[in-house]
Amino acid sequence: MKHELNLVLSPEEAANDDLIKSIAAQQLFSSAKNITAVKTLKRSIDARSRNIKINLKLEIYINEQPNSASYKINYPDVSSKKAVLVIGSGPAGLFAALQLIENGFKPIILERGKNVKDRRRDLAAINKEHIVDPHSNYCFGEGGAGTYSDGKLYTRSTKRGDVNKVLEVFVAHGADENILIEAHPHIGTNKLPNIIESIRQTIINSGGEVHFNTHLIDLIIKENSIKGVVCHDLKSNTNIEYIADSVILATGHSARDIFELLHKKNILIESKTFAMGVRVEHPQVLIDSLQYHCTINEVEKKRDYLPAASYSLVHQALGRGVYSFCMCPGGIIAPCATAPGEIVTNGWSPSKRNNPFANSGIVVTTEAEDLVAFQKFGPLAGLRYQQALETMAWNAGGKTQTAPAQRLVDFTTNRLSSSLPDTSYQPGVKSAPLHQLLPDAIGKRLQLGFIEFGKKFRGYYTNEAVIVGVESRTSSPVRIPRDSATLQHIQIKGLYPCGEGAGYAGGIVSAAIDGQKCADSIANNFNITFVKNI
Repeated sequence: MKHELNLVLSPEEAANDDLIKSIAAQQLFSSAKNITAVKTLKRSIDARSRNIKINLKLEIYINEQPNSASYKINYPDVSSKKAVLVIGSGPAGLFAALQLIENGFKPIILERGKNVKDRRRDLAAINKEHIVDPHSNYCFGEGGAGTYSDGKLYTRSTKRGDVNKVLEVFVAHGADENILIEAHPHIGTNKLPNIIESIRQTIINSGGEVHFNTHLIDLIIKENSIKGVVCHDLKSNTNIEYIADSVILATGHSARDIFELLHKKNILIESKTFAMGVRVEHPQVLIDSLQYHCTINEVEKKRDYLPAASYSLVHQALGRGVYSFCMCPGGIIAPCATAPGEIVTNGWSPSKRNNPFANSGIVVTTEAEDLVAFQKFGPLAGLRYQQALETMAWNAGGKTQTAPAQRLVDFTTNRLSSSLPDTSYQPGVKSAPLHQLLPDAIGKRLQLGFIEFGKKFRGYYTNEAVIVGVESRTSSPVRIPRDSATLQHIQIKGLYPCGEGAGYAGGIVSAAIDGQKCADSIANNFNITFVKNI
């Protein structure tokens, strides 16, 4: 017999399987000897008071065993089926490809960057030699920005599609089953590359194709319908045409050349709101002590049963939101520039979240009034504003990947830091007056936000923390408009703008869901009967 049970336990109790079985037996008026299995369905932490609790949703099996879960998907062979081009191999592109296979289409992925293993050399070059490869970096390459930016799978986009299906696909390709039960699931940058490779192999084994070092440079359009694309092969230095009447454009929020290509070809794009700011980094032990309501000396004992603590902060400053973004407990600040002459920061964590620092983007929403000086660029105004901020940071850091930085309290009190604390940012940091260098629309609001965060989260506002500039790629500054029913571009039949780069997603899971939706729309638009899993 199977029973569902909700328990609220202390962290120590939640780590004791025998105790859980005993408590369950009492609540079900049974004997612990009769409980043959306990399966966790959901797990979350409530740390709002000193009396920290773990919320567990459990399935209790009495005198029977649960069915063994299998997340394997039997994809059909589509090697001889109708081809669909997928531009980009980030989460939107990869999940679009998998869904196309399920729907009976042959995906051909065209990726400007390298595979996950070869990308590592280029990431090392950014960190150690300050060399930025514009085609292979933290944003471009197999798996997209998500591969080397933590693998957070938490999303509020539950109404957009089947979140569980996305998580189960990850599990089927090697992710830990814990992502199915945790309130804020996370894979870890150290584990994601193997998972991405496994997804690629599934696509190839099913008859799809994946082409790396293949950079989209033009769209073939006739009578307002897509007919294919032109790509530059970066290895052979030749141009190649790929012909298809359906193209999923999933190039990510940093593919500026794609926005410029569309604009040049008079294909409608639109400016959209986004956010920019800085990365802030604290000692992880400090964040743990604040969240777990204990002294720094007591943190080690707490961490026997609790993970590295995260936080989420928001404040309205001068009429705009100032908020934390992509918080990385036990993480690393990464150099995420996609071209020489710019500084871009982001963050990631390994699966164990065991690095000594906690970092988060702290950003401010942009408004049209911020873009007045860039209006001559039309729908690319926000993109140019981003570039200006990134160039400023590059100049302030000394024209390398060394980033401008400032102690937190020094920043809010307009003082240049005479020294900087240790930081996880590997290319190094340089003291700079970010309070002067950031536009007032961002800087002044960040100052007010940090002060208020310190009031809400006492201990956060400290000169032990350092801010590093700039966090500028929170989302796309451009939206590529599409028909809400068919998901095709409103002008170009067969062109499916998709994911973060098109302005329709904001993270790994929402991008994956959008990729699936585009693949389903192609099937619906072509009246293809879906291929059901066996």
